[in-house]
Amino acid sequence: MEKFAFIIHPLSLEDMEHLSPIMKYIPGPIIEAGLKMKKPFKVSHITGVKSPYAEAEGWFIGCPLTAKQMVELPEEFVMDRIIESGKVAQELGAKIVGLGAFTSIVGDAGITVAKNLDIAVTSGNSYTVATAVQGTKEAAQMMGKNLKDCRAVVVGATGSIGAASVRLLAKEVKHITLVARHMEPLEELAQELIRQNHCEVAVSQDIHASLKHADIVMTVTSALDFLIEPGDLMPGSVVCDVARPRNVSREVSSSRNDVLVIEGGIINVPGNVDFHFNFGFPPRTSYACMSETMILALDGRYENFSLGRNLDVNKIDLISKLADKHNFRMAGFRNFERAVSHEHIQEVRHNAQMALAIHGF
Repeated sequence: MEKFAFIIHPLSLEDMEHLSPIMKYIPGPIIEAGLKMKKPFKVSHITGVKSPYAEAEGWFIGCPLTAKQMVELPEEFVMDRIIESGKVAQELGAKIVGLGAFTSIVGDAGITVAKNLDIAVTSGNSYTVATAVQGTKEAAQMMGKNLKDCRAVVVGATGSIGAASVRLLAKEVKHITLVARHMEPLEELAQELIRQNHCEVAVSQDIHASLKHADIVMTVTSALDFLIEPGDLMPGSVVCDVARPRNVSREVSSSRNDVLVIEGGIINVPGNVDFHFNFGFPPRTSYACMSETMILALDGRYENFSLGRNLDVNKIDLISKLADKHNFRMAGFRNFERAVSHEHIQEVRHNAQMALAIHGF
């Protein structure tokens, strides 16, 4: 039996309300103070992960800090808490631990955590990139788009997931705009793409202006607030929101019936898996980052895999092949806890065609 663990944490105080309704009556600062004092703990035992080649069990480990706390508290304190979480996984018998949400962003993106544990560590970002790009391409094609004619925008282009997504997506589209806060790393990435001569490349620090004529948008920042609002997008846009917390406002989906919003990296896990914890997904499905940890365990690859700010494209290709080997599959599209049906996509496509005709795009 192979063994793994995955570290999770509440993205916001609202997540705490899902765990206990009484939390809504407790002031936020008191909850945050309590979380800061609480030690990492075992959340649940994961059973039934089984591929044609191996079987695995695992554990969710709770790192009791919100995304806001991980950004605002001293980095040393947050790193110590993540390392403590990894040691809980280690004591339970896990041979590899995955870093969920902001635990994979803090500090040097997992490198220091790996140095302080006796088990392997991965952020899961390689499989996140692979499935997000795959899902974006499939959604665009279902919306009737020819990728070679598309203008793409990647928001958060210089981050770990963003840069890798850019390198893959640039091979497929006509034009790509890289958006981030700092111009120097944007220019460096743009020059790399220009040398490879994949497509036309532009850089920008202005999210809203960049989105106005985008056919495809991937957003992968670690921002705590919404970055994309209904008025930012043109009819027919396909938006893949990989970020947690989300970068795309819920109002985009509720008020724009001519725009398709999907979430990146939702995966069918092989076997009769039971996570014994509700994180908002249908049974036997998980985030891609969770799946990467399970895939590596099933394959007996107890090695540090997706760490640091620069993801290896070869590892993205490798984890995709291992996913196929162990029967991990894309689980369709989702958006704000709901499945995105084929009928919905066709309706959005029709509405977009009507809007484009009316506005003369």
